[in-house]
Amino acid sequence: MIVHGRVQGVGFRDWTQRMAQSHGVSGWCRNRRDQTVEISVSGNREAVEAFRDEVENGPSMAKVERVEASESEERHSGAFEIRPTA
Repeated sequence: MIVHGRVQGVGFRDWTQRMAQSHGVSGWCRNRRDQTVEISVSGNREAVEAFRDEVENGPSMAKVERVEASESEERHSGAFEIRPTA
């Protein structure tokens, strides 16, 4: 997922990590130089869809304008992590 809007400098990545943990999904997120946030996530379909719904709304300090999502062959296991800016 690529999340567009006011999503940097508002605690979005920390919030995303908490939402991932609450939905039981694995993966990572990171800021991108173009002011978007990139998220890669794995889990059962229902959990991933519920997580994406949360991301589309975002935390109260953020303003999500749109989320671009695509399927990937990348699979994750373990904890959801915050990665350095790409």
